[in-house]
Amino acid sequence: MVRNIIYIACFSLLLLMASFSTVGVKQYQVKKVVIDAGHGGKDQGTHGVFSEEKDIALSVAKKLGKILAKHLPEVEVVYTRDSDNFISLEGRADIANENGADLFISIHANAMPAGNESVYGTETYVMGTHKVEDNLNVARRENSVILMEEDFEERYAGYDPNAPESHILFALYQNAYLGNSLVLADKIESQFKHRVGRRSRGVKQAGFLVLWRTSMPSVLVELGYLTNPKEEKYLNDELGQTYLASGIFRAIRDYKNEIETN
Repeated sequence: MVRNIIYIACFSLLLLMASFSTVGVKQYQVKKVVIDAGHGGKDQGTHGVFSEEKDIALSVAKKLGKILAKHLPEVEVVYTRDSDNFISLEGRADIANENGADLFISIHANAMPAGNESVYGTETYVMGTHKVEDNLNVARRENSVILMEEDFEERYAGYDPNAPESHILFALYQNAYLGNSLVLADKIESQFKHRVGRRSRGVKQAGFLVLWRTSMPSVLVELGYLTNPKEEKYLNDELGQTYLASGIFRAIRDYKNEIETN
């Protein structure tokens, strides 16, 4: 009971602070994009029958970076990783912040428990509270990587990946950038649905640790479900990966054009 009261009090205070946090948010151009290939190294992420999330995320991330460099050469691309190495969630956000990024794109693949192999489609997440249990489950899975990090209890201030209240508290830190994050997320899902021809499961909100420390509009893209045999095959196909990367690129391009003309 005491713990719940403390969390409620903290939540109320942070909500009040967040209501003022949009004041002074910079109007900017998109000059630098940090592309984050989820997982890596000892952290394989989720997996399908024959592939692992970390490999698909890295492949699509590098394809996206190449497309950006070719078609928007004025935009600098920074990778959180460009090989199969492990980076903490905190470290990924630090790379974005220290480089003064204007956008942070974290790329992942999704999974469902056994018995739900028919589920498929893309999802793009922004930082926020969980409106449905499925969103919380995705955040728990992606956040559980902190258990592989040394001293995670101290580094993440007692964060418990299984406690819903932890996710809610972290969600407030991205409030200042939520509007722009939602705009970008919507453009990504629109590209996936209308240009790439994938099933879009929509834009969603959940408490992702990799997003909450970033000081810029940030999204986490779930490219599809490795637990769906047909979708796993698509996610491992070179052309399929190129289509997905192109969809994200077009969303970034359209977002850039929109905010720079307003």
